[in-house]
Amino acid sequence: MNDAPRLPRAFWALWVCQLINRLGSFVQPFLVLYLTQDRQLSAGTAGAVAAAVGVGSVVSQLVGGWLSDRFGRRRTMLIGFFGTAAALILLGSARSMGTIWAAAFVVGLMGDLFRPAVQATVADLLQPRERVRAYGLLFWAINLGFSVSTVSAGVLAGIGYNWLFWINAGTSVAAALVIWRMVPETRPVLDEGPRRRLLPVALRDTTFLLMILLQIGYATIYFQGYSTLPLAMAGDGLPSSTYGLVIGLNGVVIVLVQPFVNRRLAALDRPKLLAGSMLIVGVGFGLGAVVHSWWGYALSVVVWTVGEIGFAAVIGAVLADLAPVDLRGGYLGLAGSMSFGLGSVVGPLLGTNTLEHAGSATVWIGCAVLGALLFAGQLALAPALQARAEANSAVQRTQPAT
Repeated sequence: MNDAPRLPRAFWALWVCQLINRLGSFVQPFLVLYLTQDRQLSAGTAGAVAAAVGVGSVVSQLVGGWLSDRFGRRRTMLIGFFGTAAALILLGSARSMGTIWAAAFVVGLMGDLFRPAVQATVADLLQPRERVRAYGLLFWAINLGFSVSTVSAGVLAGIGYNWLFWINAGTSVAAALVIWRMVPETRPVLDEGPRRRLLPVALRDTTFLLMILLQIGYATIYFQGYSTLPLAMAGDGLPSSTYGLVIGLNGVVIVLVQPFVNRRLAALDRPKLLAGSMLIVGVGFGLGAVVHSWWGYALSVVVWTVGEIGFAAVIGAVLADLAPVDLRGGYLGLAGSMSFGLGSVVGPLLGTNTLEHAGSATVWIGCAVLGALLFAGQLALAPALQARAEANSAVQRTQPAT
């Protein structure tokens, strides 16, 4: 595997940017604690403010995808990172509830603006055969940075919550400077005339809509790990500290395993790898139906994390192959917003209510069944995805915009 082509300097700048950004991701994991302990807000109000960040994040990827196609990938990333820094400082210094609400929404809006722009830049820079490896490396950088940041944030919070906001803002500025100095504009030059509008094209694209539906199903399963799983473990008499250790295995496995399997994953058939990864995630959660000890839940997390590694490595490449060249950023933003945005709502609601009314075994068996359905659906969609990838590869323009 040593003959794999070298990735360009601009890609590694994006990798460093992602790592820096995640190393400083202090505020969001500790936002509720900050609002309840430092600002003396009720738990319900703090949760609602956190939800405002989430609403901003859903809108963010839609806006980021549109901006990256209309005004350029580089400009969109710079707006997102500099805007995030300003919004974080505003949120950390806000005293009135109106300002807190507005700042929280803007933090979410700016915080994910860069995602579709980064994904589109990778697709612009690299040939299709190189993209799986590249997206896998970005996924690894994100998890490496986040694993470090969660530990660091706990230490900083003990010193003072203001440090979380200022250092988080500082890393956003640092990420922007990396983009400013090292990443050129990569938006393809098109000679077909005015750019098409995103929604009229996307809403007529049956293959794309089916992909979004499958991703919503995947996200529904995935978010059980952060909503239903801690409740099920508590129901088995396990303390919250045990849940923290068990779910922490997710990041550990990704950081340790991802670098060694990345090139092997890049050599596999993408739609089939995506289908198999969805099945593994479903089976991993399905193990919850027969385990009740800490080590059983730990095994479950390790299994579905293996599936997550495969899914995360290939999904960006599959969507980039699927997207029309002139609407690449918009497609990636719309897919991210709709699939994980809706999944983050549907998953916790469906899982916790099923747990309450039908028991944990029903939840986990349902995850396994849904994983099998996603596997079958993704395999059925594979020929259409492969045909679209070949068609888009034939028309791709690699020249940067002037």
